[in-house]
Amino acid sequence: MKVEILFLSLFAFVACSNSISDTTDGKEQPKPQQVDGRLIADGNSERTYELIERSGYNHETPDSSREHITKHFQHIQQLYDSQLKKDVFAFFIHANIDDDRGLADVTDRQRNEIKTDNKSPKSLVAQEGETMIFSWKFCLPIGFQTTTKFSHIHQLKGIDNATNTADVDLPLITLTAYSNSKGGQQLRVRYNNRYQGTSTLASTDLSDFLGNWVEVEEKVRFGEHGSYEIVITRLKDKKILLKLSPMEMDMWRTDCIGLRPKWGIYRYLGEERSLQNQLRDEEIRFADFSIQKL
Repeated sequence: MKVEILFLSLFAFVACSNSISDTTDGKEQPKPQQVDGRLIADGNSERTYELIERSGYNHETPDSSREHITKHFQHIQQLYDSQLKKDVFAFFIHANIDDDRGLADVTDRQRNEIKTDNKSPKSLVAQEGETMIFSWKFCLPIGFQTTTKFSHIHQLKGIDNATNTADVDLPLITLTAYSNSKGGQQLRVRYNNRYQGTSTLASTDLSDFLGNWVEVEEKVRFGEHGSYEIVITRLKDKKILLKLSPMEMDMWRTDCIGLRPKWGIYRYLGEERSLQNQLRDEEIRFADFSIQKL
C-alpha cells in the first residue's frame, strides 16, 4: 500500500512539474523553435531580438549608444508594410546619436545589423568547400542619404578563431550604397581579395531602389577556388536591377573558422563623426531572410 501511495505521489509531482509554464521570475522565456535557416517577422515587435536569436541569428545594435544609455530605443522593430501587406523588420539608425554597439573608442562609424556567428547552428555558417544560398528582401526609403564612403546593407564576413589571428578585418563581399564623384548614388557589389585588395564587381543606379521592395538571391561556393553570383529583382515589376553571373574567385579568409552573412546598416561617419551632417536618420526595411546550405 505504501508503495502505491509513493508511486501516485511521484506521478502527481511529475505531472505538476510538466504543467509549469516556461517562466523565470514571472517572465516568459523564449520557446525553442527548430532552426530552418529562415528569419520571418511574426508581428511581435517587443520580442524581435528573441525571435532573431531563436532563429539562430544574432544582432549588433546601438541600443546603448550615447543618449540611448538613459533613453532606450529598440533599433530593430517589426511593423506592418503596406507594399508587402505583411509584417517586416525595420532597422533604425540615428545620424547624430548612434555608434558601433556603444563602443566608446569607436567614433567614426555606426552599426545596426543582424548576423550569424560562432553561436549559430552549423547550418547557418559556411565552411570551406560548401555552397550556400542567401536570400532576403529589403526596401531603402525615398531620400536615403549616402556619402562617398561606405554604407553597407549586407556583408559576407569571416569569423575569427580562438587566438584572434584570422584574416577577418575586412568583409569578403559587401552590398553597399555610395555617392559617386559626380553626386549620383550607386549600389555596388564590392569584393575584397585577401591577396589583391578591394574591387567593384557590379554597380547600378540607386534611384531604382528607393521606395521599392527588392528581392535578393546570392549563391556562394566558399573556398580558395570558390564562386559568387547575385541577382536583385524589383518586386513591383519583376525588373532585374542588378545581376552578376557566376564568377570563379577566392571566397575564403585565412585561418577563419567560418564565413557568415550580415544584414542591416553599417556606415562610415568620418573621423570624429565629421560626415554625420551629410547623413540623416534612416529606417531600412527587411523581410524573409533565408539561409540554405546545399
